[in-house]
This record gives sequence, C-alpha cells and structure tokens, in this order.
Amino acid sequence: MEKVKTKKKAKTISADALNELVVSLIQDKKGNNIVSLDLRHIPEAITDFFVICHALSTTQVRAILDHLEEEVKNQTSIKPYHLEGRANGEWCLIDFGDVVAHIFQEEKRDFYQLEDLWSDAIIKHY
Repeated sequence: MEKVKTKKKAKTISADALNELVVSLIQDKKGNNIVSLDLRHIPEAITDFFVICHALSTTQVRAILDHLEEEVKNQTSIKPYHLEGRANGEWCLIDFGDVVAHIFQEEKRDFYQLEDLWSDAIIKHY
C-alpha cells in the first residue's frame, strides 16, 4: 500500500500570539532593546506588527534570524513569506505576514530609526 503525502496545515494563530512568540524567540537569542510596534490602527501599514531589535554582531543577527525562521515554522507551521539581509547580516527582515521582524546591528538601527518612522504606532518595550 502506497503512502499518500498530505500537506501539513498551518495552525491558526492570532497576530497578537504570533507577535508574542516572535518577541520570545528573539529573547531566547539575547536580542537587545526589543520593541513591538502595533500598526493595526494605521491604514497605510502593510502588517499588524513590526518587531525590532538589534544584535552585537553579524553572527548574532543571523542566529536570531535562523532561530525565528526555524522555531516559528516548528511551533506554528508558518513559513516566512519573505526573508532578506542574511548575506550581509547588518539588517535582516523576516516577514510572517501579520508580523515582520527587523534584526539590526546597532549602528544600522540607529541610522534607520524605524521606531521614529512609525511613531504613531503603539509601542511596547521588552
């Protein structure tokens, strides 16, 4: 008898729960100055939440990115829609749809100041 492969269905998870999971996973890898920007009340926003943090090296930036990619998939079956910046490790972005995480090296975070660009968001510090 031949085995039939079935697609694994993604678990349904609220944007709030996904946001908290992403923050928790960043904390696992010692991300610094973690903030969550709730963008749900901003009509122009492309996502519900931005999670922003910085790391002390390219190695740590990539470690956080890899941990997010692997553990969100393991815990929710959600794969990232888009992933960017792994090669240079200065600013990485991982898009899970409802939550987009930005992992910076500190100098790049200071330069781009995403929190200031979205200053009308509801900001939560961790």
